[in-house]
Amino acid sequence: MVGSVVLSMAPDEHFLIESINATGTNATGTLIDTESRDAQRVLIASTLTFLVGILQVIFGVLQIGFIVRYLADPLVGGFTTAAAFQVLVSQLKIVLNVSTKNYNGVLSIIYTLIETFEKIGTTNIADLIAGLLTIFVCMVVKELNDRFKHKIPIPIPVEVIVTIVATGISYAADLEKKYNAGIVKSIPRGFLPPEPPKVSLFSQMIAASFSIAIVAYAIAVSVGKVYATKYDYAIDGNQEFIAFGISNIFSGAFSCFVATTALSRTAVQESTGGKTQVAGIISAGIVLISIVALGKLLEPLQKSVLAAVVIANLKGMFMQVFDVPRLWRQNKVDAMIWVFTCIASIVLGLDLGLLAGLLFGLLTVVLRVQFPSWGGFGNIPGTDIYKKVKDYKNVVEPEGVKILKFASPIFYANIDGLKSSLKSTVGFDAVKVYNKRLKALRKIQKLIKKGKLKATKNGIISEPGINNEAFETDEDPEDNQDLQVPTKEVEIQVDWNSELPVKVNIPKVPIHSLILDFGAVTFLDIVAVRSIKTIIKEFERIDVRVYFASYQDNLISQLERSAFFDDTVRKDMFFLTVHDAVLYIRNQMTYSDNKDPIFEKIALMQESKEPIEFTETSRPGDELDVQEEAMRRLAS
Repeated sequence: MVGSVVLSMAPDEHFLIESINATGTNATGTLIDTESRDAQRVLIASTLTFLVGILQVIFGVLQIGFIVRYLADPLVGGFTTAAAFQVLVSQLKIVLNVSTKNYNGVLSIIYTLIETFEKIGTTNIADLIAGLLTIFVCMVVKELNDRFKHKIPIPIPVEVIVTIVATGISYAADLEKKYNAGIVKSIPRGFLPPEPPKVSLFSQMIAASFSIAIVAYAIAVSVGKVYATKYDYAIDGNQEFIAFGISNIFSGAFSCFVATTALSRTAVQESTGGKTQVAGIISAGIVLISIVALGKLLEPLQKSVLAAVVIANLKGMFMQVFDVPRLWRQNKVDAMIWVFTCIASIVLGLDLGLLAGLLFGLLTVVLRVQFPSWGGFGNIPGTDIYKKVKDYKNVVEPEGVKILKFASPIFYANIDGLKSSLKSTVGFDAVKVYNKRLKALRKIQKLIKKGKLKATKNGIISEPGINNEAFETDEDPEDNQDLQVPTKEVEIQVDWNSELPVKVNIPKVPIHSLILDFGAVTFLDIVAVRSIKTIIKEFERIDVRVYFASYQDNLISQLERSAFFDDTVRKDMFFLTVHDAVLYIRNQMTYSDNKDPIFEKIALMQESKEPIEFTETSRPGDELDVQEEAMRRLAS
């Protein structure tokens, strides 16, 4: 990412100069002023580093380090494995001593790998042998360190030993001249003088600096979480932001580019036993001494040996691939996140791959919330425990009661899922049932007006000579217009589970109560509140009471703020547990009088033309007397 910013702000075209032809003629050509170009690019890179450092310190102070929580372990595992693969490809061409182009961006790893194998015929045998021997020795010694770590006081520093031995062999055998081996050659001594950043460039790179600050931090924390899990310690995201920010601000003044985790160096330090800040200080001290004084001693060292040391220390990262089968058995979604992040990071590059993996992980969360698990619940006999009916054999649903548990917060994205699960649980659509009932009442009213049915106080009877074949059928298209039930002439109440005198297919409603278990509902948005209120009214108008159980404490205050409660939707519909709601419903069904004295009842004609007799409805005063007598008996 730093390279793309540098190349876009300081391309070669900006440093073209005219030159006189070397033949002495007047012909001129164009050359690139490499000295000016490189100086400008270094200035841009150091300025970018300084700006990124400022942003990272600001992010740390503002406590934005919480984004580390979104880097799930499967995402980190897939990303670090892809990063290890990128390091392997970059070091492989050094082991083979094959020169390739420097690719950046999408498919850069693939292009590098393809070009490496296209030029594999030019492999330097001396470098290849040195690299393979180094890998073999390092891996064998590391296995010995792991196997006998309880007997060895300190791990064998095989990397240091191999480096010293390889340097001596290369110097003594003069591998560069005899076999054209690639060696380190010159190592500059000392440090460049500090140079202040060019503030005028800030406006041109602020957008890129923002993304680089986030990506560099995310990459570092991803690798850090791997070792934090391995060695059982915690990572403070805000502390990491501030640490990287200060580091970049300081290094930006010394012609450095943006700092983040070096996977290869981290793997080498960890494999040699370095686990604390002391190891980092010692490592930095050795680098300092090498830059100042010992650089010349390492000049004969073959580059393939250094690359092989890095490759040998990537074993732990590649072993994470074996986590995928275990993840697949435990949680298929997590396994998909691992695989997707790994492939995306290899194909798109580490920066875009990490972003793609993060977005994919968030997408899986959204989808799991949008399509949560749900199911009808029943009671385990003899207990107050309720379990999913499909999962347990001995679970019994309370008679006339359906219990639905929706295992997710309810918001605009999954409210349709709630409605669908309701229909599946109760076995009917409340809106369609209501419309069918209105249609049946309208047809019955028409028959009464035509004289084909006669309404009485005790029911309805058919006129002589009229049979059921004369009743109107349900052939006209169903609509929602003109469905108001006429009540001025005859007000009626129907047992909708009985057979009707009109051929209208009305779904049966086998329940009288519905309990919504909100134990897993942590929040509701305004769309969900309105929809749930509508659902309650849809069920209430077909004589199905709706209750809520196991709700979170914050939901009541949230519902109050959303104007949820009114004359129809009351707080006495809410219960602490599902069992409390079931006991309340049983009590209501046992002791309440379900007769409605307001409406006159009608008898419903059967196919045999025999009316179903209904008892005469009591007068309101009589009913009140009966209720008072029952209350006195209970009191006594």
